[in-house]
Amino acid sequence: MPQPLSTNHPKVGYFDLIRSNKNWRYLWLGQIVSLLGDWFNLIASASLIASLTDSGFAIGGLFVVRALAPFLVSPFAGVMADRYNRKNILIGCDIVRIFIVIGFLFIKDPQFAWVIYLLTALQLGVGGVFFTARRAITPDIVAPHEIGPANAIGSATWSVMLAIGAAIGGLVSGAFGVYTAFAIDSVTFIVSALFILRVKYQVPAEVTVARSVSIWRFHEQYLDGLRYLKRYPEILAITLHKAALQLTLSSGYEIAQVQIAKNIFPIGVAGAISLGLLYATSGVGSGLGPIIARSFTGDRISHLRKTITLGYFIAALGLVIISTLHSFPVVVIGGLLRSVGGGIAWVFSTQLLLLLVPTHVRGRVFSFEQASFALTSSIAAATSGLLLDAFPHLSQVILGMSFITLIPGIFWFIWCFKRPINDDFRAD
Repeated sequence: MPQPLSTNHPKVGYFDLIRSNKNWRYLWLGQIVSLLGDWFNLIASASLIASLTDSGFAIGGLFVVRALAPFLVSPFAGVMADRYNRKNILIGCDIVRIFIVIGFLFIKDPQFAWVIYLLTALQLGVGGVFFTARRAITPDIVAPHEIGPANAIGSATWSVMLAIGAAIGGLVSGAFGVYTAFAIDSVTFIVSALFILRVKYQVPAEVTVARSVSIWRFHEQYLDGLRYLKRYPEILAITLHKAALQLTLSSGYEIAQVQIAKNIFPIGVAGAISLGLLYATSGVGSGLGPIIARSFTGDRISHLRKTITLGYFIAALGLVIISTLHSFPVVVIGGLLRSVGGGIAWVFSTQLLLLLVPTHVRGRVFSFEQASFALTSSIAAATSGLLLDAFPHLSQVILGMSFITLIPGIFWFIWCFKRPINDDFRAD
C-alpha cells in the first residue's frame, strides 16, 4: 500500500546536511577519496595496457571489461545489499580492493598483460557490489527530507572528481609513472574504509530479518526483486533511464569525443588537452545541472518526473550544437548543455528511486539499474564505433545521436502524462 512521504519538514541546505549529519558526512568523505582513486586507476590501467601492448584493440577491451564486470555481478550485489549489513559490505569491498589494486604493481611484462583485464574485472566487480550497497544505505542514514540534498551532493561529487581526479591521475601517471598511481589508488581504499568505519549504522529491521537467508539462494531473492519491478511499472520505468542515457547520449558520444579532440580540434599531443577539457566540461555540467534544476523542482516527486523530460531535450540540443563542429568553443558549449541535460535525467531518476523504493528491496532495484546501464553502455560503445567507421562525416553521426536522444525523452513525457502520480506516492 502506498505510504505518504511527509513534506512538512524544513528545507535542508547542502552545507547544513554536511555539517549536521555526521553519518552521511563520513560516507560522503569516503566517496570523495574512493572516486579519486577510481580515476587514478582508470588513467593508470589504460596507460599500462597501452605501453605493454601498443594496441588500440587491447585498450578497447579494457573498457569493455570495465563495463561488463558490474553487469555480471549485479544480481549478487543486489541480494547482498538487501540481505546483509550494508556498512560491513562497504568496508569489506574497500579492504578487498586494496589487495586487488596492489596486484597491478607486479605487472611489468607484456606476457602478463592479460592479468590487467583479470584485476580490472575483479576490481570493477567488487566496485559494483560497493556502489549498489552505497546507494542502498543512503536513505538508511538520512531523513526523508534529506534525501534530495544528499543525492545532489553525491552526484555533484562524482562530477567534480571526474574533472579533478582524471586530471590529477594523468599528471601523476605522467610525472611519476603508473605504478605510483596504483599505489595511491590502494591507499584511497584504506582511507575510504576508515571513514565508513565511523558511520553509526542501525541495520533496518527488514534487512535484519533476512540476514539468515543463505547466499546460495541469491538467484531466488533476485527474482523476487524482478517481480517487484513487474508489480510496479512506475519503478521499472525509472530504473531504465540510465540505460537509455548510456544507449543514446553517453557511451557513443565518448567515442566521438575522442575523434573530435584528436582529429578536429587537437590541443596538445594527440589532442590530450582537448580531450581533458571536454571531460572537465562534462564534469562541470553534470554537477551543476541537477543542482540548478533542483532549486526549481525541490524534492516534489511530480516535479522531478517532469524535469527528467526537460533533461533529455537539453542534452539533445547540446548534441545538435556539437554536431556543427564550428569551433572548439562551440563544441565545449554544446558539451556543457549535453552534460547538464544528461545530469538532470541521471540524478533525478536516482532521487526518485531513493524516495520511492522501500529498504527491503532497494539493493536489488539499484543492482538491476546498474546491470541495465552497464549492458547498454557496452552495446552503445560497440555500435558507435561501427557507425563512426561506416560514416566518414562525424557531424552526421553526432546529429543522429541528438535525434535518438529525443526518443526516450518523448516516451517518458507520454508516460508521465498517462500515468501521473502525486507527491505522496510510494511503492512498497
